Amino acid sequence: MVSMESGGRIVVTGATGNVGTSVVRLLAEDPRVESVLGMARRVPDWSPPKTTWSAVDLSSGGTDLAKRFEGASAVIHLAWAFQPTHDPAVTWRTNVLGSIRVFEAAAAARVPALVHASSVGAYSPGSKHRAVDESWPTHGWPDAAYTREKAYLERALDAFEHEHPWMRVVRMRPAFLFKRESASEQRRIFGGRFLPGPLLRPDQLPFLPDVPGLRVQALHSDDAAQAYRLAVTQDVRGAFNLAAEPPLDAEVLGELLDARPVRLPRTAARSAVAAAWGLRLLPASPHLFDAVLRLPLMDCTRARAELGWRPERTAVEVVEEFLEGLRGGAGAPTDPLRGRKVG
Repeated sequence: MVSMESGGRIVVTGATGNVGTSVVRLLAEDPRVESVLGMARRVPDWSPPKTTWSAVDLSSGGTDLAKRFEGASAVIHLAWAFQPTHDPAVTWRTNVLGSIRVFEAAAAARVPALVHASSVGAYSPGSKHRAVDESWPTHGWPDAAYTREKAYLERALDAFEHEHPWMRVVRMRPAFLFKRESASEQRRIFGGRFLPGPLLRPDQLPFLPDVPGLRVQALHSDDAAQAYRLAVTQDVRGAFNLAAEPPLDAEVLGELLDARPVRLPRTAARSAVAAAWGLRLLPASPHLFDAVLRLPLMDCTRARAELGWRPERTAVEVVEEFLEGLRGGAGAPTDPLRGRKVG
């Protein structure tokens, strides 16, 4: 357990991204946290209290991570690359090999706690109507790089925990994460840098595609960050599902956007995504689309009971805030979250 009475030094990888900025801010505001080391590929123009920065590219093995982890009470590993989807070997080097370097460096530095950002994407296909707990299999959807990599790291952590029983390992499995400041980044990652934000206004959407299986959960990035903060300050270990209610489907989103859901067959929707991806008009791959249609809904009872965690915002409020940010080109003073209004 992290001794918060005497203060703690927390290292955060991927500290300038969607969740990382929320985690760093919450840790910096916590009087029990002594200092924060934020690690990212580029040092940002942002100076939260008690925080220092270190430029690190996890896709390269040249950095002595163990030296940077020395004296840390915990390492929160958030770093992740979503692109390029057309070259999965590149994301494998960063996400899988880079993560394993982080795990091994934390062990070499004798860091007592490792909190890893897994995902709902690590789960095997499951029901869209009956929520699963943390015991559900984590084999992912093998055809999508994102889910394949998340599932592989679950197996890597299985072996790592067996070899390092003295280390407290926590695996966070959040739903889709959004906040206002992440809008421009997520538009670039999933919709393309030229997708007009104002397109997602109620008066611009007469109907909404209703694809069978397209029912997912969402969570505000700040609420996820609260769970990470609780995980480093309490003596917990294992996996925790993180999601807000209600699940999002065409009916819920149609009410939010004042748009009429129109049934669209899976094959037609996938063909459109595949064509746009093949022409490099859409960054999100049809393989990820296939995975999303198969993701189970998650039961978050364990996070409430053992972490004392509850999201402050509903999933509908999360999407409303994100869409406002998307329309306005919202961002933050870090390289991944830079804002840009399109349209």
